[in-house]
Amino acid sequence: MATSLYDHSVANYLQTLTAVAGFLDKGLAHFTANQVSADEVVDFRLYADMLPFRFQIESVAHHSLGAIEGMKKGVFAPGGETPPRNYAGLQQLIADTRASLAALAPADVNALSGRDMVFELRGRQIPFTTDNFALSFSLPNFYFHATTAYDILRLKGVPLGKRDFLGTMRVKG
Repeated sequence: MATSLYDHSVANYLQTLTAVAGFLDKGLAHFTANQVSADEVVDFRLYADMLPFRFQIESVAHHSLGAIEGMKKGVFAPGGETPPRNYAGLQQLIADTRASLAALAPADVNALSGRDMVFELRGRQIPFTTDNFALSFSLPNFYFHATTAYDILRLKGVPLGKRDFLGTMRVKG
């Protein structure tokens, strides 16, 4: 059985976004149980030269739903300024992103396969096909930011394990 653009992109995004929602929930429960404001993690950085937790979660949304929107338009660019979000706002962003992706019809996403598109950054354009963009740019960035957010929560003491990151796998059955 061949895999489709939908399988490579949206199905993977949804699996990991569900996991992100789960580890955000575990984070909130941990912070609440320890009488720590969850909002304290929002601006936390692993290293001084890395962007904060808030940016990691926003990038998870941008490199999933934003990537599909970019494929539709034929152009993807870094996300712009976003409104300040607290922890609850980040949870809502992930919920909204999941809902929007879940509403996409596989046939509509698959119809985007093979189209030309570009990644634009500071006046520079990098050409892709939609499939190569998803596989070689969008998904690696998506996973990078999801992993960094997970790592920040782990560093802050949230009891997470690998299964929390994997989410519900699409097993044979």
